Amino acid sequence: METLWFCIVAVMIAMYVVFDGFDLGSGVVHLYAARTDSERRQVLSSIGPVWDGNEVWLLAAGGTLYFAFPALYASSFSGFYLPLMIVLWLLMLRGIAIEFRGHLRNAAWPAFWDAVFAGSSALLTIFFGAALGNVVRGVPLDADGYFFLPLWTDFRVSVLPGVLDWYTVLVGLASFLTLTAHGALWVVLKTEGALAARARRLFAMAWWGVVAMTIFVTISTFRVQPHVPNRLASEPWGAIFPLLALGGLIGMRWLSPKGQDLRAFLASCAYIVGMLTSVVFGVYPYVLPSNNNPSLSLDIYNAAAGAYGLRVGLMWFIPGMLLVTAYFFFVYRKFAGKVQLSDH
Repeated sequence: METLWFCIVAVMIAMYVVFDGFDLGSGVVHLYAARTDSERRQVLSSIGPVWDGNEVWLLAAGGTLYFAFPALYASSFSGFYLPLMIVLWLLMLRGIAIEFRGHLRNAAWPAFWDAVFAGSSALLTIFFGAALGNVVRGVPLDADGYFFLPLWTDFRVSVLPGVLDWYTVLVGLASFLTLTAHGALWVVLKTEGALAARARRLFAMAWWGVVAMTIFVTISTFRVQPHVPNRLASEPWGAIFPLLALGGLIGMRWLSPKGQDLRAFLASCAYIVGMLTSVVFGVYPYVLPSNNNPSLSLDIYNAAAGAYGLRVGLMWFIPGMLLVTAYFFFVYRKFAGKVQLSDH
């Protein structure tokens, strides 16, 4: 049951990154790809019906984490208190920028909120990547399962690191480039003309960065967290996850120049899912490794809720997720196709 809930949490996180990832990426490319007010309205309209709904997956992941692995929830939310507050403010600023942009009609007002939207989106991609890097690297857990990390120290991977070090910054930059490419493909899929052409060119540039960062992050992960290569070596079937990521990486670069925009976007989704599931498979059974004493690590057994609670929770989780899935199917079908701007 613990392994099942570990997989469920992983799926929730992967769905959040795939869905909210493209509207974060759309924010990153917002100022570059869109040059006029009309084009920027097109970018915002492409995510307008879905951006807040996409964050349901973040709430679902947090709620599932709280229910299934309460010890992990308590430890991580106290140890990462400062970066979590930063993420919360960035999420609020991003939503405010989308809602406030059209309230006043003058040159400075929309330009200011466009900058806030792009900046908060970019910082969120980096902080989410750094968070993943912290989980892979490990944190200095004590005997009670708690820890504290400053935002940064000397940027070295050590027994007492900061939230930001060379490895977590590297993962953050990889996340930034990945979601930039993901968002650019979404803009290409949803728009036409010069805007779509500029977004396609931006994707082509970002793709090379994604390739480079994929190589660097993989090599660095094997060095920073030996459990990951050991796990892959002991369970060769797990190679299916890196192969999924590789197929997605090649597929989006192959399909986008051919104008197969939907397939290119789906290939980007496959790359993201493949990378995240590779990480999940690599750290299993740990949910939060300890970098100072492996015996203090939180795993799916010592961090999980009771077996009875997990079984009962599953009975509520299944119909809840069916409702969410039906909602997403309806929304994405309802707003399928290219963006059509109205006067408002």
